[in-house]
This record gives sequence, structure tokens and C-alpha cells, in this order.
Amino acid sequence: SCAMAERGAYRCVECSREAAELYRDYRHGVLRIAVCKSCQKPVDKYIEYDPVIILINAILCKAQAYRHILFNTKINFHGKLCIFCLLCEAYLRWLQLQDSSQNTDPDDLIRYAKEWDFYRMFGIASLEQTSFLVGIFIILWWKRPEMLKTKSDFVLLLKALLLSSYGKLLLIPAVIWEHDYTPLCLLFIKVFVLISNSQAIRVTLNLNRMLPWLAIFFGLILENSVVWLVQKMGWDV
Repeated sequence: SCAMAERGAYRCVECSREAAELYRDYRHGVLRIAVCKSCQKPVDKYIEYDPVIILINAILCKAQAYRHILFNTKINFHGKLCIFCLLCEAYLRWLQLQDSSQNTDPDDLIRYAKEWDFYRMFGIASLEQTSFLVGIFIILWWKRPEMLKTKSDFVLLLKALLLSSYGKLLLIPAVIWEHDYTPLCLLFIKVFVLISNSQAIRVTLNLNRMLPWLAIFFGLILENSVVWLVQKMGWDV
């Protein structure tokens, strides 16, 4: 079944079929990993892996690692991660805005204006992120409405998209260790985040590769439309 799992259900990391359990405890410290009835492979091999190995597999965008994180763990910091990523983006833009400004006056009014600029950048980054996500949801709901029937379906996909945007945290080191290749680094970070988003959609809805990329492309169109509108209003982004 391609339907999304009910809350609390596990998934096989290999074939994405639902599973009743990840392992069975035979007491005295004896555990046996459950075997998937569909593909006859361990339901979740990652429960024996070190978190660092799981993270490396996620960075390599392995579907199995994504299924483990999204379906078989209780990770629930996607909201905080989203806020922190937006703060990183806002800080990066604010820093670029300060670099373009030659005013070094320490006056309180100037400091207040600079602080307001940061809040404005945070608002713009939030608006762009929201429009990007809305664009993705519009295409997926249009093409696969049967997969997004309930609120929990939307919440799970939103969680997957927010968690898969963790690559944005690399924006800060890229700015701190600024060098001639910083613009190229920022481009690579953007591409990596989009690839991660695509894999998150693919794993969550059990799709082929084409539809997730179509959804992301439409999300980017919507996001850039918002950027264009903001610029037309005369706001620096």
C-alpha cells in the first residue's frame, strides 16, 4: 500500500511496508530484530547503529536512513530546527546588508535600525520558506490527493520537509569562514537542501523521483515570485 502509515505505526526501512514491531525482547538482554513479512529483510537495521552512522547515511540521502528517522523514531524537534534555520538565513542576509552599508555611526537610532533590519530579514525568510512549502503541497495534493487525505498526512510530510532542511545550518560556518568560494558554497548548500527535500517527499509518500522534483520546482517558482514581489515593494532581500 502506498498510503501513509497511521500515527504510531512502524515502517520497513527497505520496502516501506508497515510493520507491527521493530524488535522482540526475549528478556535477559536478548533482542531479535523483526523481519519484514514483505521483503524478508530486517524491518529496521538502524536500531543497532550508532547515531553518527545514521547521520552519515542521512547526509548521503539514503532512503533507508530517512525512513528510520521519520517513521521509526520519536524525533520531534522539527519546529525548533525550522526556526533555527530561518535565523541562520536571516543572519546571513542581515550580514550581507551590513556589508553593503558604509554607515558606522554608533548612534542608538542606527543600532535600532540595524536590529529592525534583522527582524525584517527573518520575516522575509519565513515568507519565502512558507511559499516554498505551499508550492510543494499544492502540486502533491493535485497529483496525489489520495496520499494527503488527513491532517496527520500533512503534518508528517511537513515534518519530513522541515527535518530534511537541516543543511541550512551550514550557512553560518560558510559565512564565518568567508573566503573567495563562499558564493559557490552557498549554492552547494542550496542544492543539497533541495536534494534532501526531494528524498524526504519520496520516502514519506513512497513516490518515484519525478513527482518530488516537480513539486520542488513549483515550490521554487512560488518562492521566487514572493522574492520578486518583495523587491517590487522596495525591500532589500
